[in-house]
Amino acid sequence: MNDQANSVDERYVTTPVVLTSWSRQDTTWMLGLFGTAIGAGTLFLPINAGLGGFWPLVILALLAFPMTFFAHRGLTRFVLSGREGSDITDVVEEHFGVKAGALITLLYFLAIFPILLIYSVALTNTVGSFMEHQLHIMPPPRAILAFVLILGLLAVVRCGEQAIVKAMSLMVYPFIVALLFLAVYLIPHWNGGILSTASVVPAPSALLSTLWLAIPVMVFSFNHSPIISAFAVDQKRQYGANADERSSQILSRAHLLMVVMVLFFVFSCVLTLSPAQLAEAKAQNLSILSYLANHFDNPTIAFAAPLIAFVAIAKSFLGHYIGASEGLKGLVAKTGRRPAPKALDRMTAAFMLVVCWIVATLNPSILGMIETLGGPIIASILFLMPMYAIRKVPAMAKYRGQASNVFVTAVGLVAITALIYSLMS
Repeated sequence: MNDQANSVDERYVTTPVVLTSWSRQDTTWMLGLFGTAIGAGTLFLPINAGLGGFWPLVILALLAFPMTFFAHRGLTRFVLSGREGSDITDVVEEHFGVKAGALITLLYFLAIFPILLIYSVALTNTVGSFMEHQLHIMPPPRAILAFVLILGLLAVVRCGEQAIVKAMSLMVYPFIVALLFLAVYLIPHWNGGILSTASVVPAPSALLSTLWLAIPVMVFSFNHSPIISAFAVDQKRQYGANADERSSQILSRAHLLMVVMVLFFVFSCVLTLSPAQLAEAKAQNLSILSYLANHFDNPTIAFAAPLIAFVAIAKSFLGHYIGASEGLKGLVAKTGRRPAPKALDRMTAAFMLVVCWIVATLNPSILGMIETLGGPIIASILFLMPMYAIRKVPAMAKYRGQASNVFVTAVGLVAITALIYSLMS
């Protein structure tokens, strides 16, 4: 390690703050992280993860916590390594220079904003379908419905970042209850399902190939990188030099909660449905809730499914808005223009409202491709950039030499190469 790495840079010195006992604010952030990660993608995870067979699913289940925790801890530490109050776009510029900062800020925005558009479309579709099929009332014209829904979510946004996190943490409770209810409801219907593939151990080459293509599904089902920057900034403001320790505690509890909850739901689904039925659900492009509602012809699930989907999509929309708005504001700042903070907030909200409304009204089918294209960018920012910074940035030199760094880098490379292969095949 060179002298520069050993030197103490006063830019990175924070005022020591006593690490207090676990607070309500810590719980709010824990649930906010959970809320951003566990959304609409969770409802497709049993289908995507279960199609590979029993043994790949077991291996993915064992990897879920370390993949999620170490990657997001690395990104949190990266943001914490910057100056007081610096978000991810500022920290990239601080460590890598103006040009790299502008490039990463652009990629960060392009990775998150398309997902926000996808949630806008999904939200409009879910509410419209619920009004028509469950409430038996004619929904308003799509343009009006989309505008009202997006405007309603942006009204929460206008209350500030803390209001967003609190709203998401409150929405997490019914979602957890709903997932638990569905997972427990399915227990009497367990018939072995995916266990029919357990007797056949796949060849090593086939197993590695299945895992290679399945890891991105698991990675992005638990991804909550869009809210990590705001989380890290708040932790540094609250805990100063102890921010790394407390943020790691919050992350570990949030990830343990999401992994246990989601894997229980996933295994309950795949023990109920056969591999052929999972393949049928994928071919019909249905979420697991919709397929289960049709499979059991149960009015309770048929009514509850769209409500659960609405909560999942709405809270994920709010979490991704934080990251998308942060990226857009960073892009504006990189142009050299410095509007007043309130004016910039209004401009950002207006831009998000107009674009999300137009896309939700048009309902284009190309959005799935956009999400896939954003995958390699998200993997690069979440997995590789913090690990590169640990090797190169003096402020992160203390994290060098940890085995988790090698693990995160390997998973990031696997996720990126698998996504690129999927795009090309």
